[in-house]
Amino acid sequence: MKKYEFNLVLAGDMELTEEIADQLFVAGCDDGTPGTSDGVFSIEFCRQAESLEAAINSAVANFKSAGHQVDRVEILAETLPQPV
Repeated sequence: MKKYEFNLVLAGDMELTEEIADQLFVAGCDDGTPGTSDGVFSIEFCRQAESLEAAINSAVANFKSAGHQVDRVEILAETLPQPV
């Protein structure tokens, strides 16, 4: 399996608290680093999976199981498969 790096941006205004960080960890986001910048809450993932799609889908499911909604996914261009 390969590791994929991407960010999930949380919907709504939230501050990162220890309680929220613990919720995310328990929900399976233990391979992510949560943070806030300019009022935007996101979690940076480095997730191992069969594909980028599988990595993102599992992270979104973990995020939602913690009671949060995803606004968007951000992927660095160098993470994407390169055309042959």
